[in-house]
Amino acid sequence: MYVFDKTRLDLAREFKEKPFGAHSPDLQYLLHLMRRPSNEPFPCLVMDQDDARWTLAFLEPGAKSPPRLTNQVFTDLREAEWHVFKLRWRTLAGEDLPFD
Repeated sequence: MYVFDKTRLDLAREFKEKPFGAHSPDLQYLLHLMRRPSNEPFPCLVMDQDDARWTLAFLEPGAKSPPRLTNQVFTDLREAEWHVFKLRWRTLAGEDLPFD
């Protein structure tokens, strides 16, 4: 079983450089780990204008209600995905990434 290792900053850099498309096996494992259900609200993106605008939202555990939208809006999907990745990293690591 894959275990999260917060010293693997290379995986965060890989995701930041290439958030879309094929990823290395280690990054793919990390992304699967980040996307697994937990008891914490789950950060996600809601597209509110076709391929033009995304809003940060949180899914509550069990996802029986619609995502809770925030006021944080993105017009660049790469930037939005990186923001969500950092939030999920913080949840796993218990601390922020040491770079932006």
